[in-house]
Amino acid sequence: MRAAETKQELVEQLVHVGRTAAQQGYVLASGGNLSARLPGSDTFLVTASGVWFDQLSPSDFATMDLTGEVLGDSPRPSSEWKLHQRTYRERDDVNAVVHLHPQHAVLVDALGYPIRLFTLDHAAYVTSIGRTGYYPNGSDELADTAAAEARRHNCVVLAHHGCSALGPDVGMAFRRATNLEEAAAATFRALTLGDTTTQFPADASARLHHP
Repeated sequence: MRAAETKQELVEQLVHVGRTAAQQGYVLASGGNLSARLPGSDTFLVTASGVWFDQLSPSDFATMDLTGEVLGDSPRPSSEWKLHQRTYRERDDVNAVVHLHPQHAVLVDALGYPIRLFTLDHAAYVTSIGRTGYYPNGSDELADTAAAEARRHNCVVLAHHGCSALGPDVGMAFRRATNLEEAAAATFRALTLGDTTTQFPADASARLHHP
């Protein structure tokens, strides 16, 4: 998925990601939300309140600016719009935020275990994982703590809630989200076998990001 150059392309990519996320079981019903920064601007698209990922259409997005003002399209942005807005304000390099409710990532974190990275893809795309405590959805506390974690991590687990994955474009944000959930599923399987230590070699990970 190449970086979108127009608003129409962004919408098409977000619709595709929403449908795929629902098919993969990363969200249920109207859970989760998606956003993308409009090319060359300080405005962003975010899914509207109450929409279902597998039924998204171009009318299911609100256009907002970084102050939190709704500029057009749907008048009712997701209740989690602050989660996206605060992240964009924190990271100029982030142009897409994918917020999902992946079952393994939430479960492993709730059980008190760190999500481990096992594969080359995990190490390359997820790299490191931040986390927040539990805060009510749509709250300033959730948005602010997630944005603070986003200073150092491209994937953030929101305790008892979901995750946010960030990227320079929609494709990379979703790639990171899928690899985070795969890593969490692998961690869960390893835990059922009694393994609490196996993970991608630290020296290989260091070389990967600092050749």
